[in-house]
Amino acid sequence: MTSQRSVSCGLDFSCAANLNECLVYAHDSKYDFICVPLVHPLFKREFISGAATNRLGPFTRPDLILSSSDWNNLIIAKFSPFINVDSTNPIIRRNSEETLNQELSLASHFGLSGVTLQLKHGINKNVNLARIISDKISNNNSNFQVWVQVPMENPIRQTYSYRTEDCLVDENPWEWWNAFRTICDYNKRLGIALIVSHDVPEMEEIDKWLGEPVRCLILPTTIFLTNKKGYPVLSKAHQAIVKKFVALEVQFILTGATRYQSISYYHNYLDYLWKGCQNDGTIEKFARGYEDYLQCPLQPLMDNLESQTYEIFEKDPVKYREYQSATYEAIKAFISKKEKRKIIIMVVGAGRGPLVTASINAAEMANQEVKIYAVEKNPNAVITLQALQRDIWKDKVTVVSCDMRDWNPPEKADIIVSELLGSFGDNELSPECLDNVMKFLQDDGINIPQSYTSYIAPIHSSKLYNEVRQLRDKDKHPLAHFETPYVVHFQNKYDIANPKPLFTFKHPNTDSVTDNSRYETKTFQVEQNCVLHGFSGYFTAILFENITLSIEPSTYSTDMFSWFPIFFPIKEPIQLKAGDEIVVHFWRRCDSKKVWYEWCLSKPIPISIHNSTGRSSTIGL
Repeated sequence: MTSQRSVSCGLDFSCAANLNECLVYAHDSKYDFICVPLVHPLFKREFISGAATNRLGPFTRPDLILSSSDWNNLIIAKFSPFINVDSTNPIIRRNSEETLNQELSLASHFGLSGVTLQLKHGINKNVNLARIISDKISNNNSNFQVWVQVPMENPIRQTYSYRTEDCLVDENPWEWWNAFRTICDYNKRLGIALIVSHDVPEMEEIDKWLGEPVRCLILPTTIFLTNKKGYPVLSKAHQAIVKKFVALEVQFILTGATRYQSISYYHNYLDYLWKGCQNDGTIEKFARGYEDYLQCPLQPLMDNLESQTYEIFEKDPVKYREYQSATYEAIKAFISKKEKRKIIIMVVGAGRGPLVTASINAAEMANQEVKIYAVEKNPNAVITLQALQRDIWKDKVTVVSCDMRDWNPPEKADIIVSELLGSFGDNELSPECLDNVMKFLQDDGINIPQSYTSYIAPIHSSKLYNEVRQLRDKDKHPLAHFETPYVVHFQNKYDIANPKPLFTFKHPNTDSVTDNSRYETKTFQVEQNCVLHGFSGYFTAILFENITLSIEPSTYSTDMFSWFPIFFPIKEPIQLKAGDEIVVHFWRRCDSKKVWYEWCLSKPIPISIHNSTGRSSTIGL
């Protein structure tokens, strides 16, 4: 347990008469930071009219009471609760605007890392607030994050409803947030402080928050129960909420009066819960630090991979085990129908040799003699293959330094083995490569893999949208990055619908005319209001008969980390309503030098074709 990360938890104060005493109390109770009002309510000022217009003296505590480091690391500031910049009363509104700007300026002066404010109830109640906040955080002189407090459930009712033109409209707090951040143009310095309610929403509603920039969960002490030993605990439903957000590395803020001997009891429980929720499986250890990080897909046909890249993928505990099993079954299938002789295996795209080793192991398991050709175009990897052949494999293996498409083998293969698959199945040009080597295969020969299918699904992820938007390249159009697929280890996202199969390729290809271009249309049903930011892509592969590899979530090969999913962004977020249909069109297009994908929507609204003619992203042949 010592290697596990501890929870980050703050303590909320409704008032802080002595800031240093509050910090000592929080520190002694194990809390990492405190959340306090920036200005004491007794020092309220009126800028337009009223009794406090001409108040003399300072309006809050001076910066000297804490060091700059403490202001930055230990304090989250709350704005004055009476601020209402969207009031219909012009005096209240103008007073509130002056007060908010004064407090924003003060937060910047103190060097705070974060400030927090609450949204008013209703989509149209926060528009002027959004303008002022957007103004401030778009200014490079201000470096703080703004944590927008949003209740998980509407505090007035579980679902807040009102009538407009005799039509019942449902409105929940996510709608308030969605309108607010849209007006703020998805500013990356906006985050959510999600207030966990006593009544737990449906899990589908909670899942939607997983696609948002939730920075912390605010936990009222009143939602805690007391266990048999007299300590605070959360109900199973509330534990399930915490568990969902642990993966997003959220922080916690505890608010409200303690009902126990020490407020540290809440921290102890949250730390225990946090550590118990951490997933330290194979994929989590491998992918740590790469969550929602955009990577350009590999192009091993165009570029020679580096030694480190080979080394990382060779550590996969699943892929080569399954390839070995598939090769073993394929060898057994040959033994049963042929006279006893050496079986010819060609490993095309052999890399540094893990598939060669897997093929040798499979042959030994089947007690069958084999002759293996290891074909590799990367001259640096060939050095490794030649060393392995000399020292370990001996005369079982012939190393061929050549692009598989240019090779003229001395004999035909019974089994061809390759690992040319990308995150989208065909995006590393496995179809184009294997079409050129199928002429090496006996008429009754076996190709491993036998087939592979790509999958797509619509996703909602503010994080990924902002990540793409931040990319800049002086040689490209500003929107070119939205026409480029990325390999991503998804974390901060909400799946709008389950994945559906897109393109399938089979080997050997029995079609009379070889054509690897594809066009498919897929329709997805929207279950609840959300925002479409793009599409996630996956693949499944049939290596041989019932032996498969998959990164598609419903059939995922447990502990396999050789492939992260792929992400196809769209240029503008699309607001979706429950009951909408998403109709997406995907093309795989080819010419003599390259392959590329194009995508667009026709419903719920038509959008332009992304990456038309491969103008922003191609895969070189």
